[in-house]
Amino acid sequence: MTYTVLNLVMLAVVLVVAASALLLRRPARLGVALAAAAATAAVLFLLTALFDSLMIAGGLMEYSGEHLIGWFIGLAPIEDFAYPLAAVILLPSLWWLLGPRAVAQKGATDVG
Repeated sequence: MTYTVLNLVMLAVVLVVAASALLLRRPARLGVALAAAAATAAVLFLLTALFDSLMIAGGLMEYSGEHLIGWFIGLAPIEDFAYPLAAVILLPSLWWLLGPRAVAQKGATDVG
């Protein structure tokens, strides 16, 4: 199994959870949540590129070329960026689904 197939399966599960969260418990301030997720994704992608490149350069990790697409950011294969993307989508989705009802609607009742 290639890293890409593994990542696609993982991201499909994550997207099902995210869709469920949006359908069942849509956050009151969806735009703010999406902006925060985008900013978080940018930071995590930067950190992934930096630290994965350092670990690969230091010989701590190796990838079999036959399982990679062949695109890289720094020394990090593009497949490595699926994990921070999954975290940015999955964690807030689980928070909305499993957290107390007041958390999902807090923004709707806050004045300040």
